[in-house]
Amino acid sequence: MIYDLIIIGGGPGGVAAGVYAARKRLKTVLVAKEIGGQSNVSEDIQNWIGTISIKGLALADNFRQHLKAYAGDTVDIKEGGYVNSIKKTSDGFMVKTSEGDFEGKTVLLTAGSTRRKLIVPGAVEFENKGITYCASCDGPLFSDQDVVVIGGGNAAFETAAQLLAYCKSVTLLNRSEEFRADPVTVKKVLSNPKMHAVLNADLVEVKGEKFVKSIVYQNRETKENTELSVTGVFVEIGLIPSTDFTKGLVAQNTYGQIIVDPRTQQTSSPGIWAAGDCTDGLYHQNNIAAGDAVKALEDIYVHLHTK
Repeated sequence: MIYDLIIIGGGPGGVAAGVYAARKRLKTVLVAKEIGGQSNVSEDIQNWIGTISIKGLALADNFRQHLKAYAGDTVDIKEGGYVNSIKKTSDGFMVKTSEGDFEGKTVLLTAGSTRRKLIVPGAVEFENKGITYCASCDGPLFSDQDVVVIGGGNAAFETAAQLLAYCKSVTLLNRSEEFRADPVTVKKVLSNPKMHAVLNADLVEVKGEKFVKSIVYQNRETKENTELSVTGVFVEIGLIPSTDFTKGLVAQNTYGQIIVDPRTQQTSSPGIWAAGDCTDGLYHQNNIAAGDAVKALEDIYVHLHTK
Protein backbone atom coordinates (compact mmCIF):
# COMPACT_ATOMS: atom_id res chain seq x y z
CA MET A 1 0.00 0.00 0.00
CA ILE A 2 1.11 3.53 -0.76
CA TYR A 3 -0.22 5.98 1.83
CA ASP A 4 -1.18 9.51 0.93
CA LEU A 5 0.65 10.74 4.02
CA ILE A 6 3.07 9.47 6.63
CA ILE A 7 3.08 11.47 9.88
CA ILE A 8 6.09 11.06 12.14
CA GLY A 9 5.48 12.14 15.74
CA GLY A 10 2.55 12.03 18.16
CA GLY A 11 2.63 15.36 19.98
CA PRO A 12 -0.01 18.06 19.47
CA GLY A 13 1.26 18.67 15.94
CA GLY A 14 1.15 15.06 14.82
CA VAL A 15 -2.26 14.43 16.39
CA ALA A 16 -3.77 17.63 14.95
CA ALA A 17 -2.54 16.65 11.50
CA GLY A 18 -3.87 13.11 12.00
CA VAL A 19 -7.34 14.39 12.87
CA TYR A 20 -7.39 16.71 9.86
CA ALA A 21 -6.07 13.96 7.58
CA ALA A 22 -8.89 11.68 8.72
CA ARG A 23 -11.48 14.38 8.11
CA LYS A 24 -10.10 14.94 4.61
CA ARG A 25 -9.99 11.19 3.95
CA LEU A 26 -6.27 11.05 3.30
CA LYS A 27 -5.02 7.50 3.77
CA THR A 28 -2.45 8.07 6.51
CA VAL A 29 -0.15 6.25 8.88
CA LEU A 30 1.05 7.98 12.05
CA VAL A 31 4.19 6.62 13.71
CA ALA A 32 5.03 7.88 17.20
CA LYS A 33 7.00 6.72 20.19
CA GLU A 34 4.15 8.02 22.35
CA ILE A 35 1.08 10.17 21.95
CA GLY A 36 1.33 13.50 23.76
CA GLY A 37 4.97 14.44 23.30
CA GLN A 38 6.46 16.65 26.00
CA SER A 39 3.01 17.21 27.48
CA ASN A 40 3.30 13.82 29.16
CA VAL A 41 5.71 15.20 31.78
CA SER A 42 3.75 18.35 32.69
CA GLU A 43 1.88 18.28 35.98
CA ASP A 44 -0.55 21.02 35.04
CA ILE A 45 -1.08 22.65 31.64
CA GLN A 46 -3.03 25.89 31.72
CA ASN A 47 -2.48 27.28 28.22
CA TRP A 48 -4.07 24.63 26.01
CA ILE A 49 -6.81 26.70 24.39
CA GLY A 50 -10.29 25.71 25.51
CA THR A 51 -9.07 23.89 28.62
CA ILE A 52 -8.49 25.87 31.80
CA SER A 53 -6.29 23.30 33.51
CA ILE A 54 -5.32 19.72 32.70
CA LYS A 55 -2.60 17.27 33.68
CA GLY A 56 -0.17 16.40 30.92
CA LEU A 57 -1.06 12.70 30.92
CA ALA A 58 -4.76 13.56 30.71
CA LEU A 59 -4.13 15.88 27.76
CA ALA A 60 -2.14 13.14 26.03
CA ASP A 61 -5.04 10.74 26.56
CA ASN A 62 -7.42 13.34 25.10
CA PHE A 63 -5.15 13.56 22.06
CA ARG A 64 -5.23 9.77 21.70
CA GLN A 65 -9.01 9.53 22.05
CA HIS A 66 -9.64 12.40 19.62
CA LEU A 67 -7.40 10.82 17.00
CA LYS A 68 -8.95 7.37 17.42
CA ALA A 69 -12.47 8.81 17.21
CA TYR A 70 -11.75 10.07 13.69
CA ALA A 71 -9.16 7.55 12.51
CA GLY A 72 -11.52 4.77 11.41
CA ASP A 73 -10.03 2.98 8.43
CA THR A 74 -8.33 6.18 7.22
CA VAL A 75 -5.52 6.72 9.75
CA ASP A 76 -3.40 3.82 10.97
CA ILE A 77 -1.88 4.62 14.38
CA LYS A 78 1.46 3.02 15.22
CA GLU A 79 2.12 4.16 18.78
CA GLY A 80 5.31 2.86 20.35
CA GLY A 81 7.21 2.99 17.10
CA TYR A 82 10.25 4.96 16.02
CA VAL A 83 11.71 5.87 12.64
CA ASN A 84 15.03 4.53 11.44
CA SER A 85 15.29 6.22 8.06
CA ILE A 86 13.46 7.98 5.22
CA LYS A 87 14.39 7.43 1.60
CA LYS A 88 13.02 8.90 -1.61
CA THR A 89 11.36 6.51 -4.06
CA SER A 90 9.87 6.87 -7.53
CA ASP A 91 6.41 7.22 -5.97
CA GLY A 92 7.34 9.31 -2.94
CA PHE A 93 9.09 8.08 0.20
CA MET A 94 9.92 4.87 2.03
CA VAL A 95 9.92 5.25 5.80
CA LYS A 96 11.60 2.42 7.69
CA THR A 97 10.37 2.10 11.28
CA SER A 98 10.37 -0.30 14.19
CA GLU A 99 6.75 -1.07 13.24
CA GLY A 100 7.55 -1.95 9.64
CA ASP A 101 8.26 -0.13 6.41
CA PHE A 102 5.71 2.33 5.04
CA GLU A 103 5.57 3.92 1.61
CA GLY A 104 3.88 7.29 1.20
CA LYS A 105 3.37 10.06 -1.32
CA THR A 106 4.09 12.76 1.29
CA VAL A 107 5.65 13.02 4.75
CA LEU A 108 4.93 15.35 7.67
CA LEU A 109 7.65 15.57 10.32
CA THR A 110 6.32 16.42 13.79
CA ALA A 111 9.01 14.58 15.74
CA GLY A 112 9.41 17.37 18.30
CA SER A 113 12.43 17.84 20.48
CA THR A 114 13.73 17.04 23.93
CA ARG A 115 14.80 19.55 26.54
CA ARG A 116 18.45 19.64 27.44
CA LYS A 117 18.32 18.49 31.05
CA LEU A 118 20.16 19.65 34.14
CA ILE A 119 22.92 17.33 35.29
CA VAL A 120 23.44 18.27 38.94
CA PRO A 121 22.52 16.68 42.28
CA GLY A 122 18.78 17.03 42.81
CA ALA A 123 17.95 17.42 39.12
CA VAL A 124 16.28 14.03 38.82
CA GLU A 125 14.68 13.99 42.28
CA PHE A 126 12.96 17.35 41.88
CA GLU A 127 11.91 17.25 38.22
CA ASN A 128 8.20 18.20 38.17
CA LYS A 129 8.54 18.98 41.87
CA GLY A 130 9.83 22.50 41.37
CA ILE A 131 12.11 21.92 38.40
CA THR A 132 10.29 22.60 35.15
CA TYR A 133 11.17 22.94 31.50
CA CYS A 134 8.08 24.87 30.38
CA ALA A 135 7.27 28.33 31.72
CA SER A 136 4.17 28.73 29.58
CA CYS A 137 2.82 25.45 31.00
CA ASP A 138 3.85 25.70 34.65
CA GLY A 139 4.63 29.36 35.34
CA PRO A 140 1.26 30.28 36.91
CA LEU A 141 1.77 27.57 39.53
CA PHE A 142 4.52 29.75 41.05
CA SER A 143 2.53 32.95 41.54
CA ASP A 144 3.94 35.20 44.30
CA GLN A 145 6.95 32.91 44.73
CA ASP A 146 10.70 33.33 44.25
CA VAL A 147 12.01 31.44 41.23
CA VAL A 148 15.21 31.04 39.24
CA VAL A 149 15.79 30.72 35.49
CA ILE A 150 18.81 28.75 34.28
CA GLY A 151 20.18 30.02 30.95
CA GLY A 152 21.22 33.19 29.17
CA GLY A 153 19.77 33.04 25.68
CA ASN A 154 16.58 34.49 24.23
CA ALA A 155 14.51 31.57 25.52
CA ALA A 156 15.75 32.17 29.07
CA PHE A 157 14.93 35.88 28.95
CA GLU A 158 11.53 35.21 27.36
CA THR A 159 10.82 32.77 30.18
CA ALA A 160 11.90 35.35 32.75
CA ALA A 161 9.63 37.93 31.13
CA GLN A 162 6.66 35.56 31.43
CA LEU A 163 7.44 34.79 35.06
CA LEU A 164 7.75 38.44 36.04
CA ALA A 165 4.03 38.81 35.43
CA TYR A 166 3.16 36.74 38.49
CA CYS A 167 6.25 35.70 40.47
CA LYS A 168 7.54 37.56 43.51
CA SER A 169 11.08 37.61 42.13
CA VAL A 170 13.02 36.09 39.25
CA THR A 171 16.75 35.39 39.32
CA LEU A 172 18.54 34.38 36.15
CA LEU A 173 21.78 32.39 36.31
CA ASN A 174 24.10 32.75 33.32
CA ARG A 175 27.27 30.65 32.99
CA SER A 176 29.37 33.24 31.15
CA GLU A 177 30.19 36.95 31.44
CA GLU A 178 27.86 37.85 28.58
CA PHE A 179 24.27 36.98 27.74
CA ARG A 180 23.50 35.28 24.43
CA ALA A 181 20.08 36.94 24.22
CA ASP A 182 19.44 40.01 22.08
CA PRO A 183 20.70 43.16 23.85
CA VAL A 184 17.34 44.92 23.56
CA THR A 185 15.61 41.95 25.22
CA VAL A 186 18.20 41.81 27.99
CA LYS A 187 17.86 45.51 28.71
CA LYS A 188 14.08 45.43 28.86
CA VAL A 189 13.80 42.35 31.07
CA LEU A 190 16.54 43.42 33.49
CA SER A 191 14.86 46.80 33.93
CA ASN A 192 12.09 45.14 35.93
CA PRO A 193 12.69 45.71 39.67
CA LYS A 194 11.71 42.11 40.42
CA MET A 195 14.42 40.81 38.09
CA HIS A 196 18.01 39.95 39.03
CA ALA A 197 20.76 38.30 36.98
CA VAL A 198 23.93 36.57 38.11
CA LEU A 199 26.83 36.20 35.69
CA ASN A 200 29.57 33.56 35.76
CA ALA A 201 27.31 31.28 37.75
CA ASP A 202 27.25 27.48 37.58
CA LEU A 203 24.32 25.67 39.13
CA VAL A 204 25.79 22.97 41.37
CA GLU A 205 22.82 21.58 43.32
CA VAL A 206 19.05 21.69 43.72
CA LYS A 207 17.89 21.18 47.30
CA GLY A 208 14.57 20.49 48.96
CA GLU A 209 12.40 17.92 50.67
CA LYS A 210 9.22 16.94 48.85
CA PHE A 211 9.61 20.00 46.62
CA VAL A 212 12.40 22.43 45.72
CA LYS A 213 13.38 24.82 48.51
CA SER A 214 16.67 26.25 47.25
CA ILE A 215 19.48 26.02 44.74
CA VAL A 216 23.24 26.33 45.16
CA TYR A 217 25.34 28.05 42.52
CA GLN A 218 29.08 28.65 42.24
CA ASN A 219 30.87 31.73 40.99
CA ARG A 220 33.12 30.46 38.20
CA GLU A 221 35.89 32.91 39.05
CA THR A 222 35.99 32.88 42.85
CA LYS A 223 34.62 29.30 43.25
CA GLU A 224 32.45 30.64 46.05
CA ASN A 225 29.12 28.86 46.58
CA THR A 226 25.87 30.72 47.25
CA GLU A 227 22.57 29.22 48.33
CA LEU A 228 19.41 30.90 47.06
CA SER A 229 15.93 30.18 48.43
CA VAL A 230 13.53 29.45 45.55
CA THR A 231 10.56 27.19 44.98
CA GLY A 232 10.79 27.02 41.19
CA VAL A 233 13.67 26.26 38.82
CA PHE A 234 12.92 27.04 35.16
CA VAL A 235 15.47 25.44 32.84
CA GLU A 236 16.22 27.03 29.47
CA ILE A 237 19.55 25.57 28.41
CA GLY A 238 18.50 24.47 24.94
CA LEU A 239 16.40 22.04 22.95
CA ILE A 240 17.63 18.96 21.13
CA PRO A 241 15.46 18.52 18.02
CA SER A 242 14.60 14.91 17.16
CA THR A 243 15.88 15.19 13.62
CA ASP A 244 18.88 12.85 13.33
CA PHE A 245 17.00 10.58 10.92
CA THR A 246 16.40 13.50 8.53
CA LYS A 247 20.02 14.57 8.04
CA GLY A 248 20.86 14.78 4.36
CA LEU A 249 17.18 14.65 3.48
CA VAL A 250 16.02 18.16 4.44
CA ALA A 251 17.90 21.37 5.17
CA GLN A 252 18.64 22.06 8.83
CA ASN A 253 20.07 25.01 10.72
CA THR A 254 23.13 24.86 12.97
CA TYR A 255 20.97 23.60 15.84
CA GLY A 256 19.63 20.65 13.85
CA GLN A 257 16.18 22.21 13.46
CA ILE A 258 14.42 21.64 10.14
CA ILE A 259 14.16 24.79 8.04
CA VAL A 260 10.59 25.38 6.82
CA ASP A 261 8.66 27.93 4.80
CA PRO A 262 6.51 29.60 7.49
CA ARG A 263 3.65 30.12 5.01
CA THR A 264 3.24 26.41 4.22
CA GLN A 265 5.61 24.47 6.52
CA GLN A 266 7.27 22.93 3.45
CA THR A 267 10.87 21.81 3.87
CA SER A 268 13.65 22.04 1.30
CA SER A 269 12.71 18.58 0.02
CA PRO A 270 9.58 18.50 -2.18
CA GLY A 271 6.93 16.26 -0.64
CA ILE A 272 8.12 16.72 2.94
CA TRP A 273 6.61 19.15 5.45
CA ALA A 274 7.51 19.76 9.11
CA ALA A 275 5.84 21.41 12.09
CA GLY A 276 6.39 21.98 15.79
CA ASP A 277 9.50 21.83 17.93
CA CYS A 278 11.61 20.00 15.33
CA THR A 279 11.49 23.08 13.07
CA ASP A 280 13.22 26.45 13.05
CA GLY A 281 9.99 28.23 13.97
CA LEU A 282 10.56 31.23 16.20
CA TYR A 283 8.35 29.99 19.05
CA HIS A 284 7.65 26.49 20.30
CA GLN A 285 4.48 25.67 22.24
CA ASN A 286 1.68 23.09 22.07
CA ASN A 287 -0.80 25.46 20.44
CA ILE A 288 1.76 26.63 17.90
CA ALA A 289 2.75 23.07 16.99
CA ALA A 290 -0.89 22.13 16.44
CA GLY A 291 -1.57 25.23 14.35
CA ASP A 292 1.52 24.79 12.20
CA ALA A 293 0.70 21.12 11.63
CA VAL A 294 -2.83 21.99 10.50
CA LYS A 295 -1.34 24.59 8.15
CA ALA A 296 0.98 21.91 6.77
CA LEU A 297 -1.90 19.44 6.37
CA GLU A 298 -3.92 21.96 4.38
CA ASP A 299 -0.96 22.48 2.07
CA ILE A 300 -0.39 18.73 1.77
CA TYR A 301 -4.01 18.25 0.75
CA VAL A 302 -3.68 20.91 -1.94
CA HIS A 303 -0.43 19.31 -3.11
CA LEU A 304 -2.03 15.87 -3.41
CA HIS A 305 -5.21 16.99 -5.14
CA THR A 306 -4.24 19.89 -7.37
CA LYS A 307 -0.64 19.37 -8.41
